[in-house]
Amino acid sequence: MHSTDFNPAGIQIPSKQSPVSVAIIDYGLGNVRSVANALQALGAEVKISRDIQDLQEADGLILPGVGAFGDGMANLKQFGLIPHLNEIVLEQKKPFLGICLGMQLLAKTSTEGGLQEGLGWLDADVIRLGVNAENFSLKIPHVGWNDVTIRRTCPVLGLPGENKSFYFVHSYALHCHEPEIVTGTCEYGIDFPAVIQKNNILAVQFHPEKSQKHGLNLLANFLNITRNKTLPNFSTQSTQNRQKSSEAAC
Repeated sequence: MHSTDFNPAGIQIPSKQSPVSVAIIDYGLGNVRSVANALQALGAEVKISRDIQDLQEADGLILPGVGAFGDGMANLKQFGLIPHLNEIVLEQKKPFLGICLGMQLLAKTSTEGGLQEGLGWLDADVIRLGVNAENFSLKIPHVGWNDVTIRRTCPVLGLPGENKSFYFVHSYALHCHEPEIVTGTCEYGIDFPAVIQKNNILAVQFHPEKSQKHGLNLLANFLNITRNKTLPNFSTQSTQNRQKSSEAAC
């Protein structure tokens, strides 16, 4: 990570610093190796681990995931990870990135396979992508490239109004009750949150490791803000501003 090529949000990546250490949480689901390969190509030191000491010592954490919501939560519980993740991410405020299923698991609930309880880090629910009379030709799951519209300035995405294309594979998406944390949306029958940021927590519905240049840009910026702890804090945003934010973003 010694250049400014991967820098869509205008973040200056230092040319001579020690590598950022990232722990990819191994809970038995997800394309962990492809995520690790992308991060290593950007100069990060990567461990794929569920060892609590590894998670504590890393500069940042990534929770990837491909599969069912219920299986993801069951595995996190089976490996005893949930209380430790709550402490490391919510209390210690370590930079965190959820990818695909790793984004959905942050919600309060999911309707996939019946009502399921999530981590509850976000005031959001996971619902199935809808197909109705107006978009009956759309296929579920949503697979392939699609544009993400940046709704709010985002340290890993860029400035509002820009569109960037990423690779998606999913049948469910967030329905978010905190519109101010939605920094990017995608349209597939409905607008759904594609990128969120809540303080030190970032999450994306797409697969950055499969999204070529824009995906590598996003991961590189995550490494940079992980090194510098430069994520802005949205917790002080007023209730009035929240009410004025458009529910359409969720």
